[in-house]
Amino acid sequence: MEIRRAGTSGLSLSRLGLGTMTWGRDTDEHEAADQCRAYLDAGGNYLDTAAMYGDGDSERVIGGLIGTLFKRDDVVIGTKAGITFASGERVVNVSRHSLIAELERSLSRLGTDFVDLWNIHTWDSQNPLDDTLSALDYAYTSGKARYVGISNYSGWQSARAITRQESFPSKAPIATVQNEYSLLNREIEAEVLPCAMQLGVGVLAWSPLGRGVLTGKYRLGIPSDSRGASSHFAAFVHPYLDERAHRIVEAVSVAAEGLGFSPLEVALAWVRDAPGVTSAIVGARTGAQLRGILMSEEISLPDIVRDVLNEISAS
Repeated sequence: MEIRRAGTSGLSLSRLGLGTMTWGRDTDEHEAADQCRAYLDAGGNYLDTAAMYGDGDSERVIGGLIGTLFKRDDVVIGTKAGITFASGERVVNVSRHSLIAELERSLSRLGTDFVDLWNIHTWDSQNPLDDTLSALDYAYTSGKARYVGISNYSGWQSARAITRQESFPSKAPIATVQNEYSLLNREIEAEVLPCAMQLGVGVLAWSPLGRGVLTGKYRLGIPSDSRGASSHFAAFVHPYLDERAHRIVEAVSVAAEGLGFSPLEVALAWVRDAPGVTSAIVGARTGAQLRGILMSEEISLPDIVRDVLNEISAS
């Protein structure tokens, strides 16, 4: 698998990252190990998790794989902090105190002294930005995070955070921004992508398959075993089941049939090779499903197909 440099930083990531949002909840330890093994065998090196995934269970599962399935230094582990569901409701707190405490808990769950990439999970208008960024400085200078990043920031928020960190040599440089990006959601092209490319920051694209919709699995309805039918993922998927999404999915399916690929392979290759993207983060319920996703590594889209998909998905 191709390894790419994240912007102008020293961080190198495989162009497909393995998302672990369901690990420890919908995906048990054995299935997670099977997925991880398939991913590493394909040449991938980046595991993406967050403190909130499964209320920390995703990190615990990854921690159990270190030393048994892979050597710590062979894999890039990225996690995020700033969102919790401890009370049953979504709570955002990116204060320095809360973030540093969450980092310590993440390290404990992972069973490691450091993470390779530590991200602020989301913007918080109720907290001073300098307070938030000081937590990144602490993690970076203490060696508890080799690199730091931001996630789900808008264009102006990203530019403000990145340039503030560039202002002083003692501050932690932001290596990556992580945002949703797919043929169904191209919002980051307006500001986030140009910002990242201009400022030398890598872009990590989450949900490159449009929350699973671009695989074509929802063309005839909602399968009972899909995330769209799941009580905790239905609200996440349903915004992409409208008429616009249907039109784009049909175009992807037609392109896939003409090329002899699957819709999944076409949709993923489109994001993976988009200008500015360092890594596209994919997730799967099973090892078999992930192996199908990894088949996309064997293809690239002809320019004419990319142009047509660009046009159809632009509106």
